[in-house]
Amino acid sequence: MRAFGINYDAGFSTGGTTTHEPFDPEQVRREMRVIREELHCDAVRITGADPGRLETAGRCAAEAGLEVWLSPFTNGLTADQLLALLADCAERAQRLRAAGAEVVLLTGSEISLFTDGFLPGGTLDERVAVLTDPARLRTVLPELHQRLNAFLARALAAARQRFDGRIGYASLPFEGVDWTPFDLVATDAGYRDAGNADQLDPGIRALCSHGRPAAVTEFGCGSYRGAGAEGSRGDTAVEYDERGRPVRLTRPLVRDEQEQAAHLRDLLGVFDRSGLDAAFVYTFARYDLAHDPDVDGLDFDRASFGIVRVLAPGRESTTHPGLRWEPKAAFHALAEFGRARRAD
Repeated sequence: MRAFGINYDAGFSTGGTTTHEPFDPEQVRREMRVIREELHCDAVRITGADPGRLETAGRCAAEAGLEVWLSPFTNGLTADQLLALLADCAERAQRLRAAGAEVVLLTGSEISLFTDGFLPGGTLDERVAVLTDPARLRTVLPELHQRLNAFLARALAAARQRFDGRIGYASLPFEGVDWTPFDLVATDAGYRDAGNADQLDPGIRALCSHGRPAAVTEFGCGSYRGAGAEGSRGDTAVEYDERGRPVRLTRPLVRDEQEQAAHLRDLLGVFDRSGLDAAFVYTFARYDLAHDPDVDGLDFDRASFGIVRVLAPGRESTTHPGLRWEPKAAFHALAEFGRARRAD
């Protein structure tokens, strides 16, 4: 595996707010140095809906010596709105590249789920419902593949006019992406759970079979007992309001940071031996899922895939003064993995 990376959320947008508030460039700068110097990552995938934030975080990452994977991740836009945003991001990616950064641009993330007009349904919940109905999904897949690839062709053309680095797309398996015009293949579906464990190796082989570098752009789990068996479904343990803010846990969760750490160690070992070009842990921090030890029912961090424990407002890190988090067991596991890679 050429690049060991991690996801960094610059703010996923829902209902007028984002998952990273406040967004403080100086804090971002310090966190990028932590990712490079303490975790020993080679690369960071920066996600979010605001092009300005993506560029700011990308600049901080480049200053820290990280390879930058600029990855717009939007919610509720039309295809035309997304195309305009991707063109803007391509210009910003080129500015970073011109300044000396190593930059990869992804032309969106999981577009069929989070963008209007690709799957039936006017909301995310309605589109997810299509995926959970196998008979209905089979009927809509041909049209989805046609619409998505037509859009990606437009997005790729717009990006290439503005950006001369490598370009990919953060896909989902059912989207049927035509990878021929892309420089690399990428998927957000790197999660392993009790139901798909036997499909992981064949999935990686398929990903690496396209004759171009392949990347798993997301994998991980929550930090509660049983999270490894639930994989990507761990986020269903949180109920959100209409603005995307957590309001309660849907079931009791027992904190188990060691399970998260072991899960990540295991998958990193698999990916490191797999022939993948890059793999990105999900995620550095979930600023919307804070840890409040004084209110047990509101300790949303147990369901967080973050490798740091975001602290409730008014609390400050004892290990990283001035920052808003403490390392979890997974943080130390990734640091150990990164150090071993550097030593080799």
